[in-house]
Formats: sequence, C-alpha cells, structure tokens
Amino acid sequence: MSMLSVFTSLLIYLSGVYVFSSKCKHLLMVLLSLEYIVLSLFMFIIIIFVEFDYDHFFPIIFLVFSVCEGALGLSILVSMIRSHGNDFLFFFLCLC
Repeated sequence: MSMLSVFTSLLIYLSGVYVFSSKCKHLLMVLLSLEYIVLSLFMFIIIIFVEFDYDHFFPIIFLVFSVCEGALGLSILVSMIRSHGNDFLFFFLCLC
C-alpha cells in the first residue's frame, strides 16, 4: 500500500514538472503546475511521516508556506493583469 502511494505521488510530481516545463505561456498555468507539484510533495511528506511514525508539525508548516506561496503568486498574477492586460509571460518579459 505504501509503495503504491509513493509511486502515485511521484507520478503526480513528474506530471506537474512536465506541465511546468512545457506549458509556460501563461502565468496562470505556471502557478497551477507549481501548486500541483507542491501538493504532490505534501502527499509524499505525509506518506513518509506516517510510515516512520514521526511528529506531524513539519507537514503543517510546509502547508502554511505553500499557501503563502500560492497567495503571493495570485497577487503577482492580479498585479500583472492590471498593469499589462494579460498573463502572457513572453509579453511581460519583453516590456520590462
């Protein structure tokens, strides 16, 4: 059961990395793939901590930091859309 969960978490991580590396046209897609990677890492951390019977404070701290990262990404997205009118990364990099 545990190996199946680890392989599932690894598959989710690799699919998130694939989307991050191939679909980098819009900032929203980049942010969604980063959140997908963070959730797979959170699932992997929970599996490891349950398997070895560790304390569960680190996953909570990791989840808090990932929520802060998501909020920061969304604030950058809103700021970019208000200033440039779209979320194309290439358009943003050319104007700076």
